[in-house]
Amino acid sequence: MDEYCGDNVRNLVEKENVNFIRLQFTDIFGKLKNVAISPKQLDEALNNQVMFDGSSVKGFVRVDESDMCLAPDPSTFAIFPWRNIGRGKTARMICDVYGADGLPFPGCSRVVLKKVLGELKELGTKKLLSRILKPTSPRPLNARGT
Repeated sequence: MDEYCGDNVRNLVEKENVNFIRLQFTDIFGKLKNVAISPKQLDEALNNQVMFDGSSVKGFVRVDESDMCLAPDPSTFAIFPWRNIGRGKTARMICDVYGADGLPFPGCSRVVLKKVLGELKELGTKKLLSRILKPTSPRPLNARGT
């Protein structure tokens, strides 16, 4: 995967005719969530100024502390290959979640992972992480797929 910075992302969005950028994050249950923005809002996003209502995400925060901020990681920029037909493309960046106070949100999986990796580094431990894909079906499927 190529490493992108903000300028690379801006150039690719224009060059590749990207119409929407999904700012993705996961809730505390591991479900993927996103806020879609237009290319006109890209600078705002890259400056960590896209806010959303955290109380609308199950398990995040109460209504009285609901202002949350998305901080996209430009190195995760990717254009969806299945959304490239017709009127423009759709891309995504994976985000860290911050509170309105600018502090990392403790329910953000990326924030938790960075914290754990930092603690492991302090202990002198190597990080041994990988993706594991497991089937989620509780029973084998028959020939009809049921």
